[in-house]
Amino acid sequence: MTPKTTVAYSRQRLAKRVSEMGRAISRDYAGRTIDVVVMLENSFLFAGDLVREISRPVVCHFVRSQMRDVRMGGYERREIFFSAPPTIRGRDVLVVDAVINTGVTQDFLLKRIEEGRPRSLRLAVLFDKPEARKVDLQPAYTGFAAASKEWVGYGLSGKRGLDRNLPYVTVRGKRSRSASQRRRSGARRASRG
Repeated sequence: MTPKTTVAYSRQRLAKRVSEMGRAISRDYAGRTIDVVVMLENSFLFAGDLVREISRPVVCHFVRSQMRDVRMGGYERREIFFSAPPTIRGRDVLVVDAVINTGVTQDFLLKRIEEGRPRSLRLAVLFDKPEARKVDLQPAYTGFAAASKEWVGYGLSGKRGLDRNLPYVTVRGKRSRSASQRRRSGARRASRG
């Protein structure tokens, strides 16, 4: 039996904060179209909810990061690779990610996008873990300042990619059995009795 679920961020709390972020972004981008660059995969639910709360025209782009070990000069080092970034010259760009820890991945992407000469470039994150930061990077929009815990739910995955579909956020490993699992377990006990 798994431990009882400890909901760290409820569906209602998430929806309220995402709505507030959407209103702030809409105010800041008044009269402009926003090119939203969504970092996959953890942020897909957050980004979907956020863009629906933005009352300005939005164009969505999606990028995926991948870490690879590359051998150079006789030694291995880890490098970040991204899928092709969008063409954003002279446009207002908002990068959206679910969690910023060290900030290395987001910083690398922002620098790469900056090379395309956007008119403006900002970062929006749902969870900011500033104590883990390794680069000087502050999001323009933050949902929650959070402790360095491993979250699951609301797009954030648990083991083997599970639990992204949870409508709330919980600490990894704190998920309870679903109602269908409890029913199946109860049916097995009844058939044995």
